[in-house]
Amino acid sequence: MSEQNHHVHGHTPERTAEDVKLSWGERRRNKIYAEIERNRRGEYTVPTWVLAVLLGLAVAAIAAIIICG
Repeated sequence: MSEQNHHVHGHTPERTAEDVKLSWGERRRNKIYAEIERNRRGEYTVPTWVLAVLLGLAVAAIAAIIICG
């Protein structure tokens, strides 16, 4: 097949043939190393659940101040 058949609407395939050959552990380790490298470059993001917890705490604190104050 040509490479064009592997691409759907400009997206690259999720895994290459080389990735399929790697064991689950090796793929996991590579993903972790890649994430660490992104974080070192400043490309880290805060998980959504952390932001939701912080927002909930802020709302609860404001509500407590209004009710008890």
